[in-house]
Amino acid sequence: MSLVAKLSAEVLVVAPHDKHHGVWVGRPHHISNVSPSKMPKVDLHAGEWGTVGSVVVWHYVIDGKDYVAKEVVEAINEENKTITYRVIEGDVLQEYKSLKVIIQSIPKGEATWIRWTFEYEKLNKNIPHPIKLLELVIHLSEELDDHLVQA
Repeated sequence: MSLVAKLSAEVLVVAPHDKHHGVWVGRPHHISNVSPSKMPKVDLHAGEWGTVGSVVVWHYVIDGKDYVAKEVVEAINEENKTITYRVIEGDVLQEYKSLKVIIQSIPKGEATWIRWTFEYEKLNKNIPHPIKLLELVIHLSEELDDHLVQA
């Protein structure tokens, strides 16, 4: 049984793809204003917002429990509207040897597909796939969309 896996989900939202991409790349700290119960705090630990090599610390809540993840921005592709984060510290590394998060905003007519992809390696076969984390980010995408549409 392989411990290396990929998990992906897409959610269709209304706001333009460039607005979603702009928040996840250059203003991720705004997520805590949009969904404070699920993402109470997002801090810039090193570098500058929206730059490769910057380090972002995410404070998030799943099932009422607080978690923290420190991630480095590995890549930003403006043409494909993707950003890639790699977890370098935090609670998630208690279960996973590695976790890479790729967010892509894909135009679809008047709407936008937000594609979340997790590439990860579990520490052992008894560790579950990060389904709850994927559900969290889909929820955050939907709440962000509601905010962007109202703005």
